[in-house]
Amino acid sequence: MKKMFTLAFCALVALTACNNNKEANVAEEKTATEAEATGLKIGYVEVDSLMSQYQFCKDYNILLNKKGENASNTLQQKQRALQQHATALQKKYESNGFTTRDELERAQNQLAKEQQDLAELEQRLTNELAMENAKLNTELRDSIQAFLKVYNKAKKFDYILSKQGDNILLANKKYDITKEVVAGLNKRYKAKPDVQIVSTPKDEAKKADKE
Repeated sequence: MKKMFTLAFCALVALTACNNNKEANVAEEKTATEAEATGLKIGYVEVDSLMSQYQFCKDYNILLNKKGENASNTLQQKQRALQQHATALQKKYESNGFTTRDELERAQNQLAKEQQDLAELEQRLTNELAMENAKLNTELRDSIQAFLKVYNKAKKFDYILSKQGDNILLANKKYDITKEVVAGLNKRYKAKPDVQIVSTPKDEAKKADKE
């Protein structure tokens, strides 16, 4: 999700910033004054700070990490079991343990099925984690937008921008409303948590182990 720029552009920005600090400060103050003169009211939120301080994000990330760990442990256990089965079949074959060709083919087909089942399980767990992450992003956006609608009834900003990395190259700190927004979001979240997932990471692991 990070914005990427060409090296040439980054170098140009860095050079301009180094050579024109005074000019940038003057321009920043001028921009702020012009915004006030035109009646525009602007605020911005530091996305990185919001993601690290908003309790909803912390709780959901903990849950996603646990789900990921459980999925990884489950796959590793099944991979070890599959490897052990394959090794046992190989030893049986080398010691002429299969009495008929049909018996050997059945054993090979069973091993192939276990391999296919493991691949399908891995894909399913990967898809579930991706869907959970997408759900996080959707709920995070909805949560912030719902709060800002209420917050802005009193503040009456014309624009509330999101600042992440270099997507805004210059911003006057007087318009930074991150602390207010994070505090308001956490107060709202504490009253009614948005992370409401019925199944727990342990439940998901048990479900996967049964397959």
